[in-house]
Amino acid sequence: MPPTLSTAEARILALMERHPPGFDLGLERMERLLAALNDPHKRLPPVIHVAGTNGKGSTVAFCRAIAESAGLRVHVDTSPHLVRWHERFRIAGTLVDDDVLGDALERVDAANGEEPITVFELLTVVAFLLFAEHPADLCLIEVGLGGRLDCTNVIEDSAVSVITPVSKDHEAFLGDTPAKIAFEKAGIIKRRGQVVIAPQEPSALATIEQQAARQGASVVRAGEHYFAQVEAGRLLVETDDQLYDLPLPRLAGPHQIENAATAVMAMRTFARVTGTSIPHVAMEAGLRTADWPARMQPLSRGALLALLPEGSDLWLDGGHNPAAARRACEFLADLEEREPKPLVLIAGMLNTKDTTRYFEPFADLVRRVITVPVPSSDAGVPPDDLAETAKAVGLDATTAADVGGALTMIAQSENVPVRVLICGSLYLAGTVLALNGTPPT
Repeated sequence: MPPTLSTAEARILALMERHPPGFDLGLERMERLLAALNDPHKRLPPVIHVAGTNGKGSTVAFCRAIAESAGLRVHVDTSPHLVRWHERFRIAGTLVDDDVLGDALERVDAANGEEPITVFELLTVVAFLLFAEHPADLCLIEVGLGGRLDCTNVIEDSAVSVITPVSKDHEAFLGDTPAKIAFEKAGIIKRRGQVVIAPQEPSALATIEQQAARQGASVVRAGEHYFAQVEAGRLLVETDDQLYDLPLPRLAGPHQIENAATAVMAMRTFARVTGTSIPHVAMEAGLRTADWPARMQPLSRGALLALLPEGSDLWLDGGHNPAAARRACEFLADLEEREPKPLVLIAGMLNTKDTTRYFEPFADLVRRVITVPVPSSDAGVPPDDLAETAKAVGLDATTAADVGGALTMIAQSENVPVRVLICGSLYLAGTVLALNGTPPT
């Protein structure tokens, strides 16, 4: 076992040797194990449950920042982690202590015995156990895959369900159309519950609204119950009875406008149904301070930036589907208009992703692509194959052995400041943050 592994991380790796690491949609295994632990999922603080294809993590990050700015204690369960497994479990605002995580893992493993279960399910049970045993005012829980049959959906009640934008991804599990995928996402909506719906394409929206109606849920929908726009360098979020005049979100990219607005409406709805105070000043502070690594994240310091020509800028984005690529391109095109620099992609992707459609939006924007392995996954596309995909959509592409080698290649071939985006995989993003010396905290 590598000496850098903590006790809890070593225990998780041992679990992965005994249980499959992927997804196996269904709730029966979760219900069995939770019952053996006295149903901690029924003893959680009020929950905001977030599903969607894109923007889940950013919306959770905005909600957390707003809630903490209002003085609330917040538990957060997200996935995947980038550098350390502990990132998945934030207990009342702080990443879980290794001893606390190790103890919870031991108890969950003992309760499960040798019954069949996935590692993701085990870790979700760990999150529920930790959240039930530590006081907080709010739980933010991100769906792992889909929603209806995702293991987080054993939660019987939630203060607010949130559906962020739905697009094609994980089609083998969720279906091959936005409507089918939206049906799975909308499965988190609870009977007579509250649901905030971010902007959606028409077929997805129709499906989500049908599911909400079947559940008798109260709907807060973008474009009907609230409107968001940027005006004079401010984010305006308008409802029928209130106008939120807010700073632009700290997180980069035009898509973060809608994610921030979704979070504002989620926290407004949470405050109304729970009787919690979320003052306007907390909304402002939350948008200014929200942090969500590897989502159009500027790497303004660290070991990797130092490899590029002086004056260059380095960005990191773990988005891995065509919608994420389009959003990255919107941001980069705007940045290019304001501050022109040659743009180079360093890309690594998994073989479960639509690599062709991911590269297509970059065709008229990027000088070249350097493809690299994804070292923390055995499902990475070989760099030679990924380069051929990029070439097929009209991009100039070559390969490198790793990210450091790619950055060195760029520095050797460019004598002016450049803009580099490392992209295509959250697994690759985690490796980059570790190499750069800037892991999430």
